[in-house]
Amino acid sequence: MMKLIYMGTPDFAVPALERLASVHEIVGVFTQPDKPRGRKMILTPPDVKVCAERLGLPVFQPDSMKTAESAQLVKSLDPDVIVVAAYGQILPKAVLDAPKYGCVNIHGSLLPKYRGAAPIQQAVLNGDEVTGVTTMLMDVGLDTGDILLKEETEIGENETSGELFDRLALMGAELIVKTLDLLEKGMLTPQKQDEALASHTAKITKASCPIDFSEPNRRVHAQVRGLSPWPVATARFGGRTFKIFRTRLCESSGRAGEIISLKPLTVACGSGSVIIDELQPEGKKRMSGEAFVAGYRAEKGQRFE
Repeated sequence: MMKLIYMGTPDFAVPALERLASVHEIVGVFTQPDKPRGRKMILTPPDVKVCAERLGLPVFQPDSMKTAESAQLVKSLDPDVIVVAAYGQILPKAVLDAPKYGCVNIHGSLLPKYRGAAPIQQAVLNGDEVTGVTTMLMDVGLDTGDILLKEETEIGENETSGELFDRLALMGAELIVKTLDLLEKGMLTPQKQDEALASHTAKITKASCPIDFSEPNRRVHAQVRGLSPWPVATARFGGRTFKIFRTRLCESSGRAGEIISLKPLTVACGSGSVIIDELQPEGKKRMSGEAFVAGYRAEKGQRFE
C-alpha cells in the first residue's frame, strides 16, 4: 500500500480516485476551486470533490499550485507518490520533486500522440480507429514525461467522444493501479517519448461546430462524433440552427447538404452521405431524424447548410 495524493477535477478523474481509494492510502485530494455553473451560475463543486467527500477523504482546492504555501502543503502530507488525472493546473518543480516515486499522470491517449487539452476528442475528430490511455512520469513540460504503461482500445465507428471518454476513464483507473503496483516493486522502466511523433491538441471551441457538408461523409461523421456531447456540431435548415448529436455513414450520394432520403433522414456530403439519427433545434428538445422530418415538413431536395 502506498501513501498518495490525488489531483484531478472532472468526471474523467473520478473512476481512478474510486479505484485507488480501495487499494491505497489517500492522504489528500487536490481539485480545482468550486465554480459557478448553469444559467443561474450556482457555485458547484468539481466531480472529484464530490467523490472525495463521499469517500471521506480530505479535500484541498488551492487557486494555484505555484505558491510556496501549496508546495509546503504537499510536503507536509509526505506522499509516496502523486497521481494526476485532468487536474487543470501546471505543477511546479517543487511539487513534482516532493514524492519518493514522483508524479504519475493518467493521460487519455497513446502518448506521444495527442498531448494537450483535448486528446480524446481529437482522436475521434481525426477519425482514428485506435486510441488508449497512458501513464507517465510527469516533468515540467506539457505531457512530455517518460512513459510507464499504455493500454490500447479500438474506437467504435459510431462512438462519440463522450462515450469514449467514459471508457478511457475506466481503463485509466485500472492502468494506474497496475502502474503503481509495478512502480513500487521496481519493475517499471520509464521510456522516453519520441518527439518526432508528438502532436499538441488545443482546447475545443464552438468555432469547430458548423458542419461543411461538402466534406467527405467520414469527415462529417467524425466531426459529429468528436463534438458530442460538447460543444456539438451544428447545421442550418430553414433559417434555424440545429445541433447534430448522432449520425451514421451511408454510401448514397447527391448534392452536398441535400436531403436524399427521409426514412431514414439522409443528407448528402462531398462524397457519400450521413444518416442523421438525433438532432436538436434551437431552444427545443432533442429529437430523432424521423420526428424532425414530421415536425419540420422536410422534403427530399431541401438542403442543410
